Amino acid sequence: MHTHNDSPLGQGTPWPIWALGGLLLLTLAVVAWQSQVGGGPVKDEVPSVQWQRSLRFEDRPNGDIAVLDAASQREVARFQGEQGFLRGSLRALARERQRSGMGPQAPFELTGHVDGRLTLRDTATGQRIALESFGPTNSAVFSQLQWAQ
Repeated sequence: MHTHNDSPLGQGTPWPIWALGGLLLLTLAVVAWQSQVGGGPVKDEVPSVQWQRSLRFEDRPNGDIAVLDAASQREVARFQGEQGFLRGSLRALARERQRSGMGPQAPFELTGHVDGRLTLRDTATGQRIALESFGPTNSAVFSQLQWAQ
């Protein structure tokens, strides 16, 4: 009984075939790692800006969040209560500032785009949150600040 099957390429597989196989596996591993670390392809397209506002957010002793116009330093809105999405978004950006050794002085830039997108960008770190990604109810919390006086 014969249990040994010969390679279709002859007695042994030539080293160039092994090298090509190894290169293919390495390439696949690098691509998989890059998509995990980089988060996939970056969109070059930036939607046109419809409106923009520079704001600062400050915690008040009673737990409220005061929203200040960055230019005038005048309070334009105040959020009371839990405000989970607002607080969570601001915490995420503040954590990056703290990690970078920056303080709370730099304003945040709230931008409404012509395609309906809404983004909050930290001018200190460049971090950006696409607010519309969290649904219309959460996005509306920030969109009302466009007209806040």
